[in-house]
Formats: sequence, C-alpha cells, structure tokens
Amino acid sequence: MAKNTSLFRIEGTLDNVTFYKSADGYLVRTKGGVSKKRIMNDPAFVRTRENGREFGRSASSGKLLRDAVGSFVFKAKDSKLSSRLMKVMFDIKNQDLVSVRGERNVVNGLATATGKAYLKGFDFNIRATLKSVFFNPFVVDATTGMLTFTDLNPIEAIRFLEGATHFSLQSGFVNLDFATGASAITYSAVTNLPINGAVSTITLTPSGVPTGTGIEFVVLLLEFFQEVNGEQYSLNNGAFNVLNIVEVL
Repeated sequence: MAKNTSLFRIEGTLDNVTFYKSADGYLVRTKGGVSKKRIMNDPAFVRTRENGREFGRSASSGKLLRDAVGSFVFKAKDSKLSSRLMKVMFDIKNQDLVSVRGERNVVNGLATATGKAYLKGFDFNIRATLKSVFFNPFVVDATTGMLTFTDLNPIEAIRFLEGATHFSLQSGFVNLDFATGASAITYSAVTNLPINGAVSTITLTPSGVPTGTGIEFVVLLLEFFQEVNGEQYSLNNGAFNVLNIVEVL
C-alpha cells in the first residue's frame, strides 16, 4: 500500500488505482483480486469463508461491547477503537475450543479464563491507559460491582494533564449477552475532586446489579477538567480521559 504525497488530494478510483483518505493520511492501492462470487462458491476458498464468518462475528461482538458501555464510550475513546476491539474479540473467539472452524465465537471464548483475561484491562482510549495514568490500588466487589479506592492522594496517584484542576471517577456495572445482543448497565454517582494533596477513600457503588444472563464486567471512567471562574470544562475535549474494563466477572 502506497501513500499519496502529491499536491492533489484525490479520492476515488482511476485506471484501477484507488485513492482514499484514512486516519494515516491519503493512501493508494490497486484494484483487483479474486471476485466475491468465486470466494463464496469455490471449494478452494472454504478456509477463507470460514475465516470471514468468524471475522464478521468478532467485529459484531466489538460493536456490542461499545454499545453496552453507553455514554462512557463517547467520553474516552480513540480513532482506532473499533479495530483494536475487534482484534481482542478475535483473540477471545480463538479460545472457543468446542465449535468447528468457521463457527467459533466470543460467547464460548468468554466461558474460559483465558478468554476473560483478554477482555480484562482493555483500554478504550489508547492515548490514556489506566496503568499509565492512575496508580492507586482498588478493590472490586464481585457481587455489587462496587469499587473502593483507599487513601487516594491525587498528587501521588494520578498522572494529570497540564492545566487540569479537577478529576472525576465514575464506574459502570455491565451485563452483556454476546449471543443475543441484550445488554444492561448501571452507573455509580460521579465523584469529582480537586487535584491536590488531600487524601480520601472513594467508593463507587452502581445503582444496582444489571439484569441479564450474559457476562458481567465493571468499567471505570476517569475524566479531567479545568476550572475557570467557578465552572469546570472538559480538558482537551476529553482526548486524554481514561475508560478501562477493570474486572470481568
């Protein structure tokens, strides 16, 4: 794949050469390859069809997860979230040891400890990962989804952005059925504090246990704000907020 460096930013197809814009700039590729009809019918491409089905299910599972975390995802995400999440779902699908090739899925993958381990710790915003920003230990209550942060000192526990005066913490308790697509989420109240040396213990308690028969997991949202004349404004439009799956139950 080539990159277009000319003065003219062309998009479209010209003489079997396609010009298009991506997050990495203007790219160029040639048109061609095996026809879709042959891929869908030729026995020589049976492996390709199997991979395609599993690829599609992994992509759909990633979208289900993005949708399940509700408004949180709009406050902390990066431009390549969809592709990164799809890769995680593809890895989880590979842990399905009971289905035949072409039918492996995320539901069976998450029934294993290894599959759950792929999901735990996932960061929705690669520009601000939980491990690189937040250093205070916490405890998760598997029954209620409650998060407890003991003796949190913002100056010592948070790598905050220049200009940030405040931060907030909020959690979500999610139940997601990857087989049916049904999901539910409950939220904790928002804890908003100034970035100073005051030490406190913070408890984030979801409003209840989400209903459903799917897999349960807890997410943590960390946002940064700048106070101006008594009003708090999202710092850098939330570009460096943190959203992490802290526990998979």
